[in-house]
Amino acid sequence: MTVRQKPLSQQTIVITGATSGIGLATARSAAKQGAAVVLVARTRDALEQVAGEITAAGGRATTRVADVGDEAQVQGVVDHAVETFGGFDTWVNDAGVGIYGEIMDLPSDEHRRLFQTNYWGVVFGSMAAVRHLETREGGGTLINVGSINSDFAIPLLGAYAASKHAVKGFTDALRMELRHADKPVQVTLVKPSGIGTPFSEHARNHTENEPQVAPPVYAPEVVAKAILHAATHKARSVTVGGAGRVMVGSAQLMPTIMDRVFGWSMPMVQQSDDPETPGDNLFEGRSEGRLHRRKGAGRPFSTYTMAVRRPVLSAGMLGLAAIGVMALVANSGWRRPRA
Repeated sequence: MTVRQKPLSQQTIVITGATSGIGLATARSAAKQGAAVVLVARTRDALEQVAGEITAAGGRATTRVADVGDEAQVQGVVDHAVETFGGFDTWVNDAGVGIYGEIMDLPSDEHRRLFQTNYWGVVFGSMAAVRHLETREGGGTLINVGSINSDFAIPLLGAYAASKHAVKGFTDALRMELRHADKPVQVTLVKPSGIGTPFSEHARNHTENEPQVAPPVYAPEVVAKAILHAATHKARSVTVGGAGRVMVGSAQLMPTIMDRVFGWSMPMVQQSDDPETPGDNLFEGRSEGRLHRRKGAGRPFSTYTMAVRRPVLSAGMLGLAAIGVMALVANSGWRRPRA
């Protein structure tokens, strides 16, 4: 399998969920770096607003209204990209919705709707993207946006976590199958930590308080950098945010203890005293395109994610740390015991 990942300035990138949060940050950054972008969302007004901003700044953008949970509409995105730009080089499955509430209290139609967007939207987008990319010389890249909740679950976002577990399983299996079939498609799973998008403000809420993303919170621009790095560099998966990586590691190493920790802390830290935002985007899109949550963007960088994106720098930092540890040991007077 030979995949040739072009510089961003030579790419056309399809982005679902492009009118808010991570999708919007990715679209703006990609266009600024010279990529042509195909913006996909359910709301025409928000799409036209984002596309207008990009073209006014000298970028190239086209829009397509589509519900990613509808396979025919997703295929329509492919057809539109081919008609407008001759195809695409990278496809980003970012569209997603959330529900806050205890699993036993969730209506079945809401649970199904969440999976229709978060899981089936990724399935339909991935299959449509692969069918197109495998026919292109040099292939291309498929990027699925999961979550650190692809690796562990938390209370009040149980359905969301389940959908992101499903996204990880699907993405990993698809990657292996494409490699076995020698298809020229690079598959990357991006797993953001808590991100300062309007996610919690747009989610369906069954709690007594306005929900909020559990801290620490990173800016959506940090995720956009990771996504666009994956569009130009081969990466199996990328966790965005060092705090999230620590949480994943803790859940994997100490599952029983972390069940108790998350079970006790998450119901509290995911609820705020703010007035509840009217409406949600579970069944219909929102008309406004917003990058950040009302409380602000969050941390503007992640040292961990920067190191992952720059493995040579990361290795150098680890080497310096190792040298420092050895120097401390030598200065402490420690000696190997004689046989």
